[in-house]
Amino acid sequence: MTDITAIGEVLIDLTQTGTGPAGVPLFAANPGGAPANVAVAAARLGARTAFLGKVGRDGLGAYLTGVLAENGVDLSGLRTGSAATTLAVVTVDAAGERDFTFLRGADGQLTQEEVDSQVLARTKFLHFGSVSLTASPAREAVLHAVREARRLGALVSYDPNYRPALWPDRAQAETQMRQPLPLVDVLKLSQEELPLLSGTEDLEDGAARLRDLGVSLVLVTLGGGGVFYRLDGAAGRAPGVPVRVADTNGAGDAFLGAALSRLCRRGDHPLEGLTPAGLEPILAFANRAAALTCSRSGAIPALPTLAELEEA
Repeated sequence: MTDITAIGEVLIDLTQTGTGPAGVPLFAANPGGAPANVAVAAARLGARTAFLGKVGRDGLGAYLTGVLAENGVDLSGLRTGSAATTLAVVTVDAAGERDFTFLRGADGQLTQEEVDSQVLARTKFLHFGSVSLTASPAREAVLHAVREARRLGALVSYDPNYRPALWPDRAQAETQMRQPLPLVDVLKLSQEELPLLSGTEDLEDGAARLRDLGVSLVLVTLGGGGVFYRLDGAAGRAPGVPVRVADTNGAGDAFLGAALSRLCRRGDHPLEGLTPAGLEPILAFANRAAALTCSRSGAIPALPTLAELEEA
């Protein structure tokens, strides 16, 4: 049995690391992609994970495949295609905040026929993000996987990570990003993304609206402020962990990978009988994972191990 299967993009983050003597930006080719980050984050924390997606038949695709394999991610559902491996150019400002430019390739070419139903049949959670919803045929492939996973008994985790550069306009982003919500059990979104999904900036009201759509657990990350949660009829907060920020890339994925890894320790039905008293230690653990990720540069390279968090 797999704990968490992630579907969507695995790509190269060309992440700015500084500037050269002439002021020219310097970049490192880090492995990343939000769903892949979640799979690796959870695997490093002891969960059994798998990944469904697509890379190019090129050197970068081979590199990403190797990184996932080295981190213990099951790749029986990873496909290769003729399109080049996707690149995301990530510039970082003085506060560690990111700006993305995408050179879209293989990840958007995943088809419904390439989704391995056997992988879906043996997982507790299927996790996906909204980047895959920006392009066909990947949009249809991911939504098919979500429906099939639910039919086979899996829980669904969703991170609507909004990237304006990938959408024609905000209105279309809202429509497409809201479409899967009735199929979702665990929703992780940032405070900035809450209005896109709920129509309001108010934490209490927004989370309640999302819960009314059937989402059992809503997690709204607040940066250094930690996380606001709504679990069925209860709501609360788990405080953040102070950290000197080097790069926020991958922090939300580290948080979610850590939270899902701990939820999976609750057995074959991770949300059954979950109470705020049981949830808050999970969120505290996830906040520590996010903080440690922020203290380092890169996406997958910055994700912590279980030993590091236990030492902390």
